[in-house]
Amino acid sequence: MTSVERGKRKIMSDRWKNLGLVAVALLLCGAGANAQQAVPVATPPVAIQMDDALKADSADAATINFATFDPATADSSVPANASMGETTLPNAPEAPLPNAPQAKSYAYQKPTQKTKFMNYLFDAWGPLPLVGAAVVAGIQQAGGHPHEWGGGAAGYGRRFGSDYGIGAITTTTRYGLAQLTGEDTLYYRCECTGVFPRFRHAMFSTLTGRRGEDGHRVFSVPSLVAPYAGSFTAVYGWYPGRFNASDAFRIGNYNLLVYAAGNVLLEFLPSGPHSPLSKFHLQNHHDAPSNSTP
Repeated sequence: MTSVERGKRKIMSDRWKNLGLVAVALLLCGAGANAQQAVPVATPPVAIQMDDALKADSADAATINFATFDPATADSSVPANASMGETTLPNAPEAPLPNAPQAKSYAYQKPTQKTKFMNYLFDAWGPLPLVGAAVVAGIQQAGGHPHEWGGGAAGYGRRFGSDYGIGAITTTTRYGLAQLTGEDTLYYRCECTGVFPRFRHAMFSTLTGRRGEDGHRVFSVPSLVAPYAGSFTAVYGWYPGRFNASDAFRIGNYNLLVYAAGNVLLEFLPSGPHSPLSKFHLQNHHDAPSNSTP
């Protein structure tokens, strides 16, 4: 055998070896792919449970027995427009706090004729006009006005009687005109708090009254005319002859200030169930209506 033939056989042998290696590699690759397809992929147990629950919910929601379904017995807590898969919570009622302060009612109550009469007796002949007349008479006694009445107990008695009479005529005029005009001139405590707001309410109430069923505020002609009716009656009734209309007007101004001071006392004096004021001033047990606050 020549060297050429031996070289050809070697080349052929190497080719067959390469083909065999290629065939073995292909067989190994195919076996690995088949093995990979045969092994199942492990699924987490939580995902399996969630999937089963969703399938069960879908089956329950989709399966409705319309033959036995009764809308009257359906759960009313679920709204009709609720969509699938959405959960709505019912609105819980708001429970009041155990120690929460209750709002006070200031609804106006129109006084009866009996109430007006009892308050007239208190305002004209009660303790407040007696104390007011005593104080004003003491001031006049100290200043010697009017000097025609002299001093001592006799002079003080004349001044006290005059001032008490002026107050009674003033109150009678105010209540009488209010009765004719259908006006409520009784004093109502302020619903506000604080010294200045309450003082302002008392002063504002001096020349205002209430009308109608709702008790709305109006300018009070009876409250304005009454003080001057009392002063003019005194000047032309029992005062010395030297007094005239200008003196009556001046005394009427003082009388109006005394009426305002009485409102301030009614505003700030204690008015509880056991106070002396509650035993006399029957109408002052409730406060001013909310729509009448200045």
